[in-house]
Amino acid sequence: MKLFSLAGDVAFVTGAGSGIGQAIAIGLAEAGADVALFDLSAKGLGETLDAVKAHGRKGFVFEGSVSDETHLAAAVEGAEKELGALTVAVNSAGIANAMPAEEMPRERWQQMMDVNLTGVFLSCQAQARVMLPRGKGSIVNIASMSGSIVNRGLSQAHYNTSKAGVIHLSKSLAMEWVEKGLRVNAISPGYTLSPMNKRPEVADQLKIFANETPMARIATVDEMVGPAVFLSSAAASFITGHDLLVDGGFSAW
Repeated sequence: MKLFSLAGDVAFVTGAGSGIGQAIAIGLAEAGADVALFDLSAKGLGETLDAVKAHGRKGFVFEGSVSDETHLAAAVEGAEKELGALTVAVNSAGIANAMPAEEMPRERWQQMMDVNLTGVFLSCQAQARVMLPRGKGSIVNIASMSGSIVNRGLSQAHYNTSKAGVIHLSKSLAMEWVEKGLRVNAISPGYTLSPMNKRPEVADQLKIFANETPMARIATVDEMVGPAVFLSSAAASFITGHDLLVDGGFSAW
């Protein structure tokens, strides 16, 4: 369907080297977009690039940190030089870990905020600076259901807080830019078999997570592709400031 086609679009994806970001970058290419791939290191980006090209689309790799605005600005500039005017962005870069709040050093709290929240803000800022003058574009930020609920059995106040910030940041930017033609939305995945949920501290709880999810299983990273393509496409032309929960019904209980 043409409504869901991204033919002619140029996308920029952070966290494209693994997990949800990698799956979405490949999915955007399958939907017709050329894709700029951004991550902290080249590890994994080559695999993503090969998959993008296998779908007949152009891709380009950029290394850098989402917590460094100079890296993002250079990558956005490079993406436009190599692929054309940016029209779609998906910000998926993030980290996760767990520690009891009363034991958490300030440095660990700050690192989580720097990557998961400030990194999303800086990514949106760099992307919007080229999209806004053209009056067109879509940004999708990957948050988490942990930004709306507290995960039973996990001590991750810093992670939950960062993702709650991503949700409200997305809504705030959507309202700032709504009259300038730029849509901003968030996707909040539930328990998903990404590298984050292969962490040692959650390995023993994966079966519990599945049992606590109404659909009785963990999501695959590929199940985040459809929502991202939808929110990036003309099919979502009247949707902005929305947090799309993709959680197997978890937050309904």
